[in-house]
Amino acid sequence: MARYPVESEVTGTVWKVEVAVGDSVTEGDVLVILESMKMEIPVESPQAGTVTELLVQPEDSVEEDQVVAFIED
Repeated sequence: MARYPVESEVTGTVWKVEVAVGDSVTEGDVLVILESMKMEIPVESPQAGTVTELLVQPEDSVEEDQVVAFIED
């Protein structure tokens, strides 16, 4: 099994977490929604697999390229 990091593309605040550890996801599924400059920015799964770790929760601040979750296939 390979482990893939899921990174934020922008600096912002976690508005909503759409998945839980153990959830199965497909490529492109929205995992987390960030708020940045009053816009909602989805963080999508880069790959199909299972969410093995979530590193953020609502209201957390995140930086560009920060890992927010891990997916295993």
